Amino acid sequence: MNEKQRLSVCLLNDSFPPVIDGVANAVLNYARVIQDGLGSAVVAVPDYPGTTDAYPFPVVRYPSFDTTKIVGYRAGYPFSPRAMEALADFSPDIIHTHCPVMSTVMARALRERLDVPVVFTYHTKFDIDIRRALSGHLLQQTAIRLLVDNISACDEVWVVSQGAGENLRSLGYVGDYTVMENGVDFPRGPVSQEKQEALRQELGLPKDVPVYLFVGRMMWYKGIRIILDALADLRRSGSDFRMLLVGDGMERQEMEQVTRQLKLDDVCLFTGAVHDREKLRAYFSLSDLFLFPSTFDTNGIVVREAAACGTVSVLVRGSCAAEGVTDGENALLIDEDPKSLRALLGQVGGNRSLTQRLGQQAMEQLYLSWEDSVKQAYQQYYTVLDHYNRGLSSRSMEWTDEVYNLLDDLRKGITAARNFTESNRRRWQNRHHR
Repeated sequence: MNEKQRLSVCLLNDSFPPVIDGVANAVLNYARVIQDGLGSAVVAVPDYPGTTDAYPFPVVRYPSFDTTKIVGYRAGYPFSPRAMEALADFSPDIIHTHCPVMSTVMARALRERLDVPVVFTYHTKFDIDIRRALSGHLLQQTAIRLLVDNISACDEVWVVSQGAGENLRSLGYVGDYTVMENGVDFPRGPVSQEKQEALRQELGLPKDVPVYLFVGRMMWYKGIRIILDALADLRRSGSDFRMLLVGDGMERQEMEQVTRQLKLDDVCLFTGAVHDREKLRAYFSLSDLFLFPSTFDTNGIVVREAAACGTVSVLVRGSCAAEGVTDGENALLIDEDPKSLRALLGQVGGNRSLTQRLGQQAMEQLYLSWEDSVKQAYQQYYTVLDHYNRGLSSRSMEWTDEVYNLLDDLRKGITAARNFTESNRRRWQNRHHR
């Protein structure tokens, strides 16, 4: 394979704008960087009603059904002939899928048609989402088996951290994998003082109290209860602060209710999702500490976004998000409990000279741009192509009808779970509106 050949890359994922999450951000930036000088990219994602795509690369949308109340995004139907025709017309040299279920099924079907290799990147602990979304042990195990079978059928498997690889192994995956870290699309350095001050005034933040920040999906498994309980205890001790919670999600309303119960609603601000990337940089830049006590995340792009802006992160010791950081040098580590976080905030929360120094060191040591990350991945594509052409693929299974049967079981389970969730929601509304 001539490494000077410009490659055409087909990227697939189940989430993509208007959905905002780490994996959607990764796919968006893979496509952007590839299209901007490396080769050409096309993105295939589920359709969202009313969405208009205006990107410097083509986006092929395929039919989907609504599972947003269960998993936070729509699930695509991967056997669309029209989508397959459109993707085949781009003649991709390589297929790169970022979701192990529907997107990877479509990737495998496209591989059969075009005879090109499939790379899969494991971003998220999908077993946690599966167990939350689906009731019944048998259905959960069926979904996990589909996930692992799909991943095992790919020609090369990448993970975003060593911890992500260990999680994948725990699900039953036995093949090889390569760690390929995600980057960030923020430039190195905070926004101007003028922009920080404008946001401070917009939010009504006083200058003389610490500002803490969380950015991510509003889901309890992100460690937000740890944050709220720690802050409630901190406030009872007489400390003043402001807490910004940026993002949206299915459990935001419940979180706001807990915040009121803890008497934190006057110092905690739920902003919703911030789509403007420059404004999000301002949130990171004006914050004293980025609180991210999540053990769910496998990489934590937001940790590098905070570092890009010179803000130090508070992370759970031993978590995937804490991989590669050094406590007291470019991050602050805690145990996974509110008391540990509360103790740390009491010690360093008001020490801006310390937090600024640690934030500067995080910026110098942890920053990784998407340009550098994707260039590394793009070079690895050539190795994947070489192995595929020489018959050295690590693929462990061929396409079988079993996948169709498993998909049908999963579709029925998701539909049942969605109906159950909607039924419970209606009962709750009726009970509280009488």
